[in-house]
Amino acid sequence: MDIENLDVSGATIKPSKIYRNLAPAELVEHTLKKDEGALTRSGALRVSTGKHTGRSPKDKFLSEDPDYSEQIWWGEVNQPIKPEIFEGLLAKVTTYLNDKELYVFDGFAGADPQYRLSLRVINEVAWHNLFAHQLFLRPSPQELKDHQAEFTVISAPNFKANPEEDGTRSEAFVLLSFARKLVIIGGTNYAGEVKKSIFTVMNYLMPERNVLPMHCSANIGSDGKVALFFGLSGTGKTTLSADPNRRLIGDDEHGWSDSGIFNFEGGCYAKCISLSREKEPQIWNAIRFGCVVENVVLDEVTRKADYNSSEITENTRAGYPINFIPGAVIPGVGGQPETVIFLTADAFGVLPPVSRLSPAQAMYHFLSGYTSKLAGTETGITKPQATFSACFGSPFLPLPPTRYADMLGERIEKHKARVYLVNTGWTGGAYGVGERMSLPHTRAIVNAALSGELEKADFTPHPVFQIEVPKSCPDVPTEVLDPKNTWADKDDYDKNARELAQRFAKNSEQFSEVSREILEAGPMS
Repeated sequence: MDIENLDVSGATIKPSKIYRNLAPAELVEHTLKKDEGALTRSGALRVSTGKHTGRSPKDKFLSEDPDYSEQIWWGEVNQPIKPEIFEGLLAKVTTYLNDKELYVFDGFAGADPQYRLSLRVINEVAWHNLFAHQLFLRPSPQELKDHQAEFTVISAPNFKANPEEDGTRSEAFVLLSFARKLVIIGGTNYAGEVKKSIFTVMNYLMPERNVLPMHCSANIGSDGKVALFFGLSGTGKTTLSADPNRRLIGDDEHGWSDSGIFNFEGGCYAKCISLSREKEPQIWNAIRFGCVVENVVLDEVTRKADYNSSEITENTRAGYPINFIPGAVIPGVGGQPETVIFLTADAFGVLPPVSRLSPAQAMYHFLSGYTSKLAGTETGITKPQATFSACFGSPFLPLPPTRYADMLGERIEKHKARVYLVNTGWTGGAYGVGERMSLPHTRAIVNAALSGELEKADFTPHPVFQIEVPKSCPDVPTEVLDPKNTWADKDDYDKNARELAQRFAKNSEQFSEVSREILEAGPMS
């Protein structure tokens, strides 16, 4: 790249060399040469993220920029920092990057040209740049020639902050300034911070353009009907949307406009833990040369990846371009969704495997964003814990959740979309007693929901959660559909159901500004 300096929103970096938009093969070569990774037997690039094997939400801060502060949903999710703290760390990071070899990716977020965001990602580490290349939308040669970044991400994982001096919580930091149109990341090698920082940006920009940003996957059937899958980590969002009988639009981030939906990204970031060729063939086959796998245990002799091992972390990941999935929709755009599925992994084992939601219930459960944290996944957790994440993605919402919920409600009503709550968690008892929902049964439920077959069933309201439970579903045993039937101790089921309902009620107290109709659509506590 024939440039002496990198000008970033008024700041200047003077690298020793700049590699701009290198091909994946070149970035793999750089990574191997610098001993930052190794090739697996399938040809994927295996890397370690070190101390940070996931996002660091407590180290994410938004600059209190005067023209933007009033709109931000301040609190635990969006922690404020003074603009002068942002400027101080920006100066330190740019100085740190001087005289270093840097990698630059210029591309886009947003597959619909009408709404896409042009971006630049500046990386200290070669494999991070490969990650950006595979996860964001890649420009054509002409687009690259004319590219002007609207937002920039600077990632310097080997630069560590001094909390006392720099005003951060720890050595790691993810700082975002909407005034500067800039993200600076340091102290963490976890590449997902780059991806999710731009998702936060899109969550801020899109509502102003009447586009609903969504933390969901999307696919389309041969009949042209589009489906959305909302869900937190571990609920099956990526697995269920990667369906050999449907075409994948995207696995994680989308916008819903008046024209339909569109993918924000150009790749997928799939969890690898317990991955198998039999259950998830599309993801399995996507892990090949050009794919980045994070923190997967690798046999040093055979280079075979052990996807069943959680020795390093449960959060093992694979990042690959979406065209690695056969039949993926490129560009990633689709029509108006006809089916919306909320996924939850209920470790208490009390929610039905599938239920139908009214428009008010859809709004309630969207605002709730319920799933479970399991025993053993975090220090100190000895039994399942309910967790609620507004809009199934609160860590990435710079605006109040009700803003997004209102937009979803309007679209569901306008396009007459059917909404279902699908539990991929436990049945027959809570975690440790019951069993995980059968993936074939879950796929059969999803297929019935997408085809319309599920609507032919008779439904009955759940006595606690009020949601409508079908009495039958093709290829699913009838006794499985009513969760109470699967429990040996029916009284224990009732007790656990009431306790979860009370957790829902406690969480909904924060949404006192929403209508009475929506609040009363929740569980009866």
